[in-house]
Amino acid sequence: MKTPGGSDAAKRRAGEHAADLVSDGDVVGLGTGSTAAHAIRALGRAVDAGLDVRGVATSYAARDLAREVGVPLADLDAVERIDVAIDGADQVSDDLALIKGGGAAHAREKVVDAAAERFVVVADPSKETATLDRPVPVEVLPDARATVRRAIRDHGGTPTLRAAERKDGPVVTDNGNLVLDCDFGPVTDPGSLATALAATPGVVAHGLFVDMADEIHVGHADGVRVRRPE
Repeated sequence: MKTPGGSDAAKRRAGEHAADLVSDGDVVGLGTGSTAAHAIRALGRAVDAGLDVRGVATSYAARDLAREVGVPLADLDAVERIDVAIDGADQVSDDLALIKGGGAAHAREKVVDAAAERFVVVADPSKETATLDRPVPVEVLPDARATVRRAIRDHGGTPTLRAAERKDGPVVTDNGNLVLDCDFGPVTDPGSLATALAATPGVVAHGLFVDMADEIHVGHADGVRVRRPE
């Protein structure tokens, strides 16, 4: 489920501010979503001006946009490093824990973001919260849907199969899997919940990103606020 709200101007400021961090010769993780898209477009303009970068896309959508704006692409297994990953978030807590996966790309996003030397999150103020409380997206193997649902309930969550918006049936990820949006109420201990979800057989990836973000760039009407772990 994508997070509603947030002005396009604020998203653009955050994305462009993060894109300015990229240096000549960098390999850049290209995130998914409307705010990360602004960073990709800014990188495309920088490439047109002579910047030498390669992008590693986290989804088909990010790959298509990068190609459209002229950012050269590389596969993750073809690069030795990722210098910086720029990605969005559906929710950011006071301690910089994240919920991601509104676009159902969180499995690939987590691989790329975790591999980066510097993981930069771009967001608008509507994504900030004291405590995470959105449903947590959980990508599951199709055949494991029932068993994962039972495990989610055992962990105190209420799982809902994500339905597609423009076709009958469920959302299918780029990896060919399904997504359960799991409502746990306020997530007061995201680290423990992340560990429990990751240990559940049939779970491919969950949308809790804990102790991963190096910086949060939040766009505002008058500029960008940068948050870092204390």
